[in-house]
Amino acid sequence: MAEEKYKLVKSILVSQPKPERSPYYDLEEKYNLKIDWRPFIHVEGLSVKEFRKQRIRPDEFSAIIFTSKNAIEHFFRLCEEMRIRMHQDTKYFCKTAAVSNYLQKFIVYRKRKVFAGVRAVQDLQAAFTKHKKEKFLLPTSNLGSGTFGAYLEENGFDWQQAMMYQTVTSDLSDLENIYYDIIVFFSPLDIKALYENFPTFEQKDTRIAGFGKSTTKAIADHNLFLNIKAPAPGIPSMTMALEKYIKISNKN
Repeated sequence: MAEEKYKLVKSILVSQPKPERSPYYDLEEKYNLKIDWRPFIHVEGLSVKEFRKQRIRPDEFSAIIFTSKNAIEHFFRLCEEMRIRMHQDTKYFCKTAAVSNYLQKFIVYRKRKVFAGVRAVQDLQAAFTKHKKEKFLLPTSNLGSGTFGAYLEENGFDWQQAMMYQTVTSDLSDLENIYYDIIVFFSPLDIKALYENFPTFEQKDTRIAGFGKSTTKAIADHNLFLNIKAPAPGIPSMTMALEKYIKISNKN
């Protein structure tokens, strides 16, 4: 295994959209860094023509499951474009409170019709069991139905997956000749996008930062050296991991 050789860090590329507020800005100012933001992947909604190939009408389902804000946006976008109005008695099952709060932008919110979990499908188990006779629709991306689909299938629910949007690789060709000291990845799809844009990418002196087990596995699978890992014991966030590294690399 290669050993870490700390070198001065002046520039960082974060493979996400630029946020309005972020601890990265404090890091940038504190260590006089140049931090750029660029999403390596993005979401595209299916057109009505593409969606209709699945032969699904959302208003034929009595319960809708939302696992993300993207799912909500593209569900109601397609309903509007297809001139479909959901029945006022439709029940909505949301993966988290944040997702259910976002739902309020699209429906007349009735507490007895909306059920919210905390972070996992098991959080909604009691609500699912109570309403097992419903016909469920699960809007998804091209990445599949995940743990929610597995739960519904294993427990004999009447349900159907509906792909309404897809996660695709962004065009990064303008970055071909631009060097960054550190590139920060948050998803295996970010790594996939890197190599789809630059098939001959070589790490050389670039430091690689990865967040989460699946991301670090993808980094290893591509024979890249992982310089900065998060979360780690005592280091729950990527900014904390970056700062720990930079304190050493930039100490002189």
